[in-house]
Amino acid sequence: MGDKNGQVVAGGNGNGNRLDQLNYPINVLIDKETDSLIICDRWNRRVVRWSRHSGTTQGEILIDNIKCCGLAMDDQRYLYISDTDKHEVRRYQIGDKNGTIVAGGNGKGAGLNKLNSPTYIFVDQQQTVYVSDRDNHRVMKWNKGAKEGIVVAGGQGQGKALTQLSYPHGLFVDTLGTIYVADTVNDRVMGWPKGAEQGTVIVGGNGEGAGANQFNDPWGLSFDQHGNLYVVDNRNHRVQRFSIE
Repeated sequence: MGDKNGQVVAGGNGNGNRLDQLNYPINVLIDKETDSLIICDRWNRRVVRWSRHSGTTQGEILIDNIKCCGLAMDDQRYLYISDTDKHEVRRYQIGDKNGTIVAGGNGKGAGLNKLNSPTYIFVDQQQTVYVSDRDNHRVMKWNKGAKEGIVVAGGQGQGKALTQLSYPHGLFVDTLGTIYVADTVNDRVMGWPKGAEQGTVIVGGNGEGAGANQFNDPWGLSFDQHGNLYVVDNRNHRVQRFSIE
């Protein structure tokens, strides 16, 4: 802590498709087992792994031909990746390039067995997959082995009512089953208790803007171990931290 300058740990050689380059990296997770970064290298249509050991100069391709957006890893080290072109989420063992469909995979649509541009995902300890189903303006829950999902937030069309979402992205589910979702076009983060018919505004919801209580296209979100909420405030070019009770 206290660093004023960041350190390049992947890419940094201009945008391109060489193994030492990235092109619009949109998501990353840390694989502690191998001490490496797994990166969604979106415009290169691939998922790559970069070792965190010093001296690393390039990554390796884990999966290609995928318009990836969301990334998650479960306790068994299965990798989950959303594909916004194929409207599906697949689960992969590291080293497996084909994977298994765990959500969607039935073409683009609004049926319970379909997704429409799935973005961020969250996987719990039961391997339940939660998906921000962006262009359907809802969050879906797919239980392990399910053939269709359950709407757990939104799903009432695009809008700003407490029952609605507008192009949701970042997603987190706590141990009580409360869903936290970046409601991007509504410039707010919503919380949906398990089984609730509507959400509550956790932060934002004060119109688009650059104030401390405002967002302009919030995308990613995460929590630290102290319960602080971090939000990637996309068009304000900043990350905001909130203490929420």
